[in-house]
Amino acid sequence: MQYRKPFDKARPEEVGIPSRLILEYIDNLEHSQTEMHGLMIMRHNKMVAEGWWAPYGPNLRHGLQSHTKTYAATAVGIAYTEGILKLDERLIDIFPDESPEEPSENLKLLTVRDVLCMGCGMDTMPWNSEHWIKDFMHTPVNHKPGTTYMYNSTGSTLLGAIVRKKTGLGLHDYLTPRLFNKIGINPDNLRWMCMADGMEVGGGGLYATTEDNFRLMKLYADGGVWEGERILAEDYVKLATTNQNDSASESINNPEAFDNFLGYGFQIWMCKPKHTYRADGAMGQFTIVFPDLDMEIAINETAVGAHWAQSTLDITWKFIEQIKAEGPIEADDEGYDRLCRKLRTLNIGNPACQPFSPTIEEISGKKFKVESGDFTPFGGNFMIGAGPDGIDTFSLDFDDYGFLWNFTTRNGRQEKIRFTTNGTRFTNYLGKPEDLTQIYLGDAYWKEDNVLVMHGRWVETCIEDTYNLVFEGDGFRVESDNTSAFRFFKPKPIYGKKV
Repeated sequence: MQYRKPFDKARPEEVGIPSRLILEYIDNLEHSQTEMHGLMIMRHNKMVAEGWWAPYGPNLRHGLQSHTKTYAATAVGIAYTEGILKLDERLIDIFPDESPEEPSENLKLLTVRDVLCMGCGMDTMPWNSEHWIKDFMHTPVNHKPGTTYMYNSTGSTLLGAIVRKKTGLGLHDYLTPRLFNKIGINPDNLRWMCMADGMEVGGGGLYATTEDNFRLMKLYADGGVWEGERILAEDYVKLATTNQNDSASESINNPEAFDNFLGYGFQIWMCKPKHTYRADGAMGQFTIVFPDLDMEIAINETAVGAHWAQSTLDITWKFIEQIKAEGPIEADDEGYDRLCRKLRTLNIGNPACQPFSPTIEEISGKKFKVESGDFTPFGGNFMIGAGPDGIDTFSLDFDDYGFLWNFTTRNGRQEKIRFTTNGTRFTNYLGKPEDLTQIYLGDAYWKEDNVLVMHGRWVETCIEDTYNLVFEGDGFRVESDNTSAFRFFKPKPIYGKKV
């Protein structure tokens, strides 16, 4: 495990922020329609507040979704700084073998810079396949590059492919010595989703800690310099963190996400407060830089849909509007003590507890078979189109702690996962250490005598699955849901019977 130098710390009042104001900020976040996971606040290079809502923790990696895009853009920025590539290089020159024999006039104009600022000129984007780069290069460029805006996650992944084409290294291997090791990100703790050809999903496939994100954006806040060493060229940082493309058209798809309409840099969003910018991932993964306040805030959370993620930003803007002082303010020992106690006791909330039901005797240890519907736990990822096979048979083996969920999938994979019914969450370690996620928390309760509610949470993600199992005679029905923002439709009920 790599050592990383900790940030200097201070009381909030020492850098002009009342402790009670941070307490109010946390309270407002907790009472919004989001589930908070992690928070870090720095001002004048001093960390003044950091906390994680159990079961989340400071060194637990977390799905970043599109926050990953800023890491991919940083790889391009480092390659630019090293003189390996230029921003005005044409994609058809970088990927000649994947380009059409007779490229369109607009495709001929498409450059690295256009991809960085979501200005590809496309109206659609391809998804994962072994030939996804060729598919991208054959996607119609209907508008002159740089003149329109379309959020393009496959284009963000192409940024990593550009670096790979130039250096022979994927994102992880390229960034490890040039970024991660230098700014204090432990590369061994990172996990990446990959495309079919092995390329890391730069558009949304990284799992990293809240502090990793903080350190990345602190590099931008400090102009591309870390402890005296220049990692990103000054001009690249300026371009990346200022408006390079009008993103007002985002209002068509996300009318409630006001802060998405204010402009886009290089895989970085502009924000409502003047000069403020952020890295941003779905469901509320934010790292925000406030240059005028010399301040940075990092947040991990689960916010389902654009509206609640916008709510977190709105609450944050109200918080920073109340910071008036540049330097120290009067000490507030009581307020600081209350803040420290709050940060030590953050929790997402305890599960419901009802362990008793007469149905237990009828179903415990019995085998059930799925007859219709797709009972697929742990869902897939929309970028890579991956997902495990559905359940064929299962049993629930009850004891005084809860039960073991034993299931066999249609392709023969067997799994045993424990769920508690005692008001706690059981930590299961599933799969292999190199897997994207390993830690799965299980809790359950009897909502009615014949209705068992199961919650399964990949604690390294924003996702919690909910299964309502309804037992009726020898049959059962499952109604499932989860907290993913990429849940494009509600799953149909699953039916089966005891065998």
